[in-house]
Amino acid sequence: MAEVKKVATRASYGAALVELGQLHDDLIVFDADLSNATKTDTFRKAFPQRHFNCGIAEANMMAAAAGASTMGLVPFVSSFAMFAAGRAFEQVRNSIGYPHLNVKIGATHGGLSVGEDGASHQCCEDFALMRSIPGMVILSPADDVEARAAVKAAYAYKGPVYLRFGRFAVPVFHDETNFTFAIGKGEVLQDGSDVAIIANGLLVNEAIEAGRALKEAGVSARVINLCTIKPLDEELVLKAARECGRVITCEEHSVVGGLGEAVCSLLSERCPTPVRRIGVNDEFGHSGPAAAILKQFGLSAEHIAEVARDFCGK
Repeated sequence: MAEVKKVATRASYGAALVELGQLHDDLIVFDADLSNATKTDTFRKAFPQRHFNCGIAEANMMAAAAGASTMGLVPFVSSFAMFAAGRAFEQVRNSIGYPHLNVKIGATHGGLSVGEDGASHQCCEDFALMRSIPGMVILSPADDVEARAAVKAAYAYKGPVYLRFGRFAVPVFHDETNFTFAIGKGEVLQDGSDVAIIANGLLVNEAIEAGRALKEAGVSARVINLCTIKPLDEELVLKAARECGRVITCEEHSVVGGLGEAVCSLLSERCPTPVRRIGVNDEFGHSGPAAAILKQFGLSAEHIAEVARDFCGK
């Protein structure tokens, strides 16, 4: 059996920036002294005159990018999610979100899978923070193919976009030859009628594996990838809720304010449906190997399958 290719989506981000940079002279990149980790160093090596190291000054970096965007440039600003969404929140809100400027925020090292960096860097609140900013688009791609497509879609979109990328290498399950990406649209990866499992980011592959295991156990699970958290693909979510009757959401984020809450808010108003949320249960993470931490916090195929079986009474 051929070995499954694994790529960290932060690497996909760096590769996509170079591809875009070759086509668009107006694309520039800002980084906060982390270009080796965020992988914007690949862009810096290709286009040194269009890459700017702002130092450990994330708030200033956001303001500089906001200014650059008013000159017809398309800036991608990069740092760890904890700093891009957390430390610089006021500048993102007031300098980018409020005037609805054309700035793209490439936030890497999101979620618990930062691993050994520990709780101070394991940002599980970024979706919630960015969802609260009016007009902010939020993308959390699941693999290399989708991540590169999301970066290109973000460039084409006129307005602020927050993209979350991971440090942890994840399986590449999309086929680039027949994959299409659109902001605000999800995809059904496996059809089913007993329960709908809606996931994003690295939890999508776990949901796929859970779906396979559930099929063998006699549970028909519909697996849905929702890369776009905002704007949500309401039509797809509502269809799944109506046809499956049960929904499970899966995300590498707090259960407070993220994908799960976005789905629950929609369903409570439009199609009341039983929902179970899998995520970080209002607690901080801790230092340790990424794979072990994800499993400990229930962000695994095994836990998703267990929740689904219990939910469906099987």
